[in-house]
Amino acid sequence: MRMTKLYMPTLREVPSEADIPSHQLLMRAGMIRKLVSGVYSYLPLGYRVLKKVEQIVREEMDASGSQEVLMSAIQPSELWKETSRWDDFGPEMFRLYDRNQREFCLGPTHEEIFTDLIRYEVNSYKQLPMNLYQIQTKYRDEKRPRFGLIRSREFIMKDAYSFDLDEAGMMNSYQEMWEAYDRIFTRLGMKYRVVEGDAGAMGNGDSHEFTAMCEVGESNVAYCDACDFAATDEKAETIVPIAAQEAEEKALEKVDTPDVGTIEDLEKFFSLGADRFVKTLLFQAKDRVIAACIPGHREINETKLMNAIGVAEHDFEMADAETVKRVTNAEVGFAGPVGLDKEVEILVDRRVLEMKNFVIGANETDRHLINANYGRDFEGRVIDDLLIVREGDACPKCGAPLVMDRGIEVGNIFQLGTKYSTAMSATYLDQNGKAKLVWMGSYGVGVSRSVASIIEQNHDENGIVWPAVVAPFHVVVTPINVKNDEQRELAEALYEELKAAGVEVILDDRKERPGVKFKDAELIGFPIRIAVGRGAAEGIVEFVLRKDVKNKEEIAQSDVCARVIKELNKQGLNL
Repeated sequence: MRMTKLYMPTLREVPSEADIPSHQLLMRAGMIRKLVSGVYSYLPLGYRVLKKVEQIVREEMDASGSQEVLMSAIQPSELWKETSRWDDFGPEMFRLYDRNQREFCLGPTHEEIFTDLIRYEVNSYKQLPMNLYQIQTKYRDEKRPRFGLIRSREFIMKDAYSFDLDEAGMMNSYQEMWEAYDRIFTRLGMKYRVVEGDAGAMGNGDSHEFTAMCEVGESNVAYCDACDFAATDEKAETIVPIAAQEAEEKALEKVDTPDVGTIEDLEKFFSLGADRFVKTLLFQAKDRVIAACIPGHREINETKLMNAIGVAEHDFEMADAETVKRVTNAEVGFAGPVGLDKEVEILVDRRVLEMKNFVIGANETDRHLINANYGRDFEGRVIDDLLIVREGDACPKCGAPLVMDRGIEVGNIFQLGTKYSTAMSATYLDQNGKAKLVWMGSYGVGVSRSVASIIEQNHDENGIVWPAVVAPFHVVVTPINVKNDEQRELAEALYEELKAAGVEVILDDRKERPGVKFKDAELIGFPIRIAVGRGAAEGIVEFVLRKDVKNKEEIAQSDVCARVIKELNKQGLNL
């Protein structure tokens, strides 16, 4: 490819809406353009990267024995209603009607569609196990699209679904996909962790996330350096030792606390540590009001709370001031579990049961209760863990201190069990002619999200530093002065030689200043740059690796092709 023929609209300034490096650099390097919020077009360079990520995913899925198909992105509502997810999925689902007023959605995921296929096509144990996958566009109407390709409303995903005879078969398929994902993300050059995740609306079994570690990630990961434990903060079990308590229960007493409505204010007012208080947090879950009681020195894990009460995220929010006043008869900041309105469901973190004589809100403005005790003064549904993990907490596996880090979820694997086969009657006949439910797994790779994640892990102040396996082109040949015959002819010769050797090479034949050419090459992130300048008459060129642009090396024209191939093979290619 000659750069004079390439559509490559690079930008010198950072677009105002781009707030993380991958979004900024994809825009500046002319790889994507925004159509509307959360929806992007891929320009030639960006599309080449995307297709290379897809190909690595495809090769490893094929190697694992999975078979590629392509299903419709338009899905009829009746399949989703069979599993009750039509309403459960919520406002993130794009819904539409055809001219006959039949209801459809644009697929956010495909569990129902693949289960529907299998239930009519598979009828014998001899046809299982089976694993099918597709690489396709998904649609989710994100409330707050952000971070470019990382949180978008239209995205490209590889989703796979395994179908097995029994639980043991499902577990084997799960392990095979785990290993395939390890190969995929290793080939992509990612630094990643496999962590326990929350299955959410997808399934009711175990799940794991493949998380690309980086500072801007939306996922918080807790992991242990002393063992192999790792989990998202949504999933991680929280070990919180409760300090020694007083031996005797004291009498409950009401205390005036004017304008003291936060834990920080209460600590100062009572001269007590936050671990001597119990916070009562009020939430609205559809038509229910939930009160969650947790130790005052910790934070609520809303995902654990939602799982405990069985509601989806879109049906869950903090109670507004009007609701708080209605159920507590007090302003915000003075809620407590004693004397709440009967409509309120009280959930209590089990650590509260270990506490004695703690402080709670009195459900009266400017008043609190001291010496409160669970069982004597109030009760509720005890939940084993409602707390969010934080750095330094004890590892639930070995007890060592946990470390917290951030990352981007680029892959996930779910054990679905018989959730979908039960709802949709997907069965097979066993050796005895008896109908048995199919056991399923679901497996996703964020293809477009992986593109952004690679950049988050591979960039510097000058631009992208692509791993060779996904770079839009492997080499850029840059004649310093295209009007100079010797430079132009040598650059053309190298361009043709590298092409013939199977190297993806681009010739920067633009009539631009050298500085402009070099800046564009670094911005776009070509792994190798060959600059043809004053040494052309002697057959000498400059060889530069994008990952080490300060280290420039002069080599002979005759050595260029071999040197390029050696370096690219070192970076994971097989030329």
